[in-house]
Amino acid sequence: MFDLDMRSRKPIYEQLVEKLKELIINDVLQVDEKLPSVRVLAQQLTINPNTIQKAYRELETQGYIYSVKGKGSFVNKQAKSEKSEELQKVRDQLEKLVAEAMFLGMSQDELRRMIIEIEEQVKRGDHHDR
Repeated sequence: MFDLDMRSRKPIYEQLVEKLKELIINDVLQVDEKLPSVRVLAQQLTINPNTIQKAYRELETQGYIYSVKGKGSFVNKQAKSEKSEELQKVRDQLEKLVAEAMFLGMSQDELRRMIIEIEEQVKRGDHHDR
């Protein structure tokens, strides 16, 4: 499904939350699709089931998944509407930051290069919260 960096300073459950969010946001995991059981995913990733459980709880708290007793965890359809709200917040922040960067003298070319660089980092999975 995906790889986790066991040597990263970022806790495993946070990496798991990030990876699952990516899969949901990028429509790899569809609305109402069942996620792997805690036990199965723990075996696949060779990590403690409690870590998976913690990640699933966090995703549920954030509205990305929902649980059905005795059935498992599923992708929540509300994640899509929350995604657009989150995207709007990010756009608003980006607009302010880009305007400030340009005011301070950063060129469009520098901004483009930075975006390409960030995109490559994200594709490699080594993006970090700045």
